[in-house]
Amino acid sequence: MKDKILLVDADFYKDIADELVRGAINELDKKNLSYDRISVTGALEIPAAIAIVSQKTMTNPYIGYVALGCVIRGETSHYDIVCSESARGLMKLSIDKGLAIGNGILTVDNAAQAWARASLNKKNKGRDAVMACLSIVKLNKSF
Repeated sequence: MKDKILLVDADFYKDIADELVRGAINELDKKNLSYDRISVTGALEIPAAIAIVSQKTMTNPYIGYVALGCVIRGETSHYDIVCSESARGLMKLSIDKGLAIGNGILTVDNAAQAWARASLNKKNKGRDAVMACLSIVKLNKSF
């Protein structure tokens, strides 16, 4: 079976998430890796989706997971909660379950910052999240 990555994106800011996904897919294609993609409502749901998929599949077909999405600061403390809890959830899965997860959830002050980090011709963090995931996959395979 060919190695496969699961992309999990939050489509709350769909255009930004789609651009992050494009960067991730481009990187996976370069590495000749296959992938599946699922979308959830927001960044808080990404860790739950990864946990469900990793636990529910009898023989987990995924060697790693890539979390993609965007959280833009608003007027309330909700931003801080979403940023912190989504990152904590992903880290908890990585540490407790030994999952290889690349975190490409943008946490920014405004849309301009988001696009600077999502655009394919700029800092696309979807690509970076794939590379982070694959570095942990490589570590897992070496032990």
